Amino acid sequence: MGLVKKVESIVAWVVTVKPVRVFVLYGEKKGPLLAGGLSYQAIFAVFAAIWVSFAIAGFIVKSNTSLQLALLDILAATVPGLIDTGAGGAIDPQDLFAAQILGWTGAIAAIGLVTTAVGWLASGRDAVRAMFDLPALAANFFLLKLKDFGIAFGFGAAMLLSAALSLFSTSALDGLLTWLQITHDSPVAIVLTRAAGLATVLGLDIAILAVFYRVLSGISIPFRFLAPGTLLAAIALTALMSLGGLLLGGARSNPLLASFTVIIGLLIWFNLVSQVIILGAAWISVSAKDAGVDLSNHPTRRRVTSPQ
Repeated sequence: MGLVKKVESIVAWVVTVKPVRVFVLYGEKKGPLLAGGLSYQAIFAVFAAIWVSFAIAGFIVKSNTSLQLALLDILAATVPGLIDTGAGGAIDPQDLFAAQILGWTGAIAAIGLVTTAVGWLASGRDAVRAMFDLPALAANFFLLKLKDFGIAFGFGAAMLLSAALSLFSTSALDGLLTWLQITHDSPVAIVLTRAAGLATVLGLDIAILAVFYRVLSGISIPFRFLAPGTLLAAIALTALMSLGGLLLGGARSNPLLASFTVIIGLLIWFNLVSQVIILGAAWISVSAKDAGVDLSNHPTRRRVTSPQ
């Protein structure tokens, strides 16, 4: 009986640990199911968004080879297997820069962007709000769609800005290494280059997740809860991106899936990313509950608790 009580006490302690409570909330609110739905929508949204984005803004980078390569590197790092960098991928980079928005194909793709990207954002909003036990956001339908479209456009602009920052940081790092007389193939140079790339991706993830949790969801989340949850989710996403090739290696090496390697790999990837996003929202929700803060659609309110 002593052993049983000890095990019970350990279990009772474990369920009070914050990460465990986050996963419990994630499961209770059907997080895995929500992530599965988001990943399915994401695979359609990303193709439409990238095609139209390059058709509209491709001329900005078409004349700048360095910016082209930086943007493709950001895309390849963000979604492993999406861009064909020589080892296989879903999209040929040359096809991207040849995309045109004019004509029937461009119009159809533009409509696809609006319906899929905005639809994915709407589903993402509902998934985040579910972690806070909140119903769907009550707002004017057209204004809400306009807001979602603006956020989708902002995400695309952030990707382009990240590519420019990556190019700038790489140039600055090259200059520093040359000044220090360190060869570019040395271990130090490789580590610094990799660190600069990860820092750029991490910064992009933090910005996107903060907008996702605070602006897209329509929840008034105080900074003291938003910052830790966003940072943890961003670090997890950056780690996923760093290990993307290893994580998707199983699907690529399975001979039964050879004909569908790219699509299955992307589905696995988006499912992992969606789970991280929703878990980040669950972490913020648990943090707010621990502090007794009500994150409703109104400005933050503290629950009044009676003294024990």
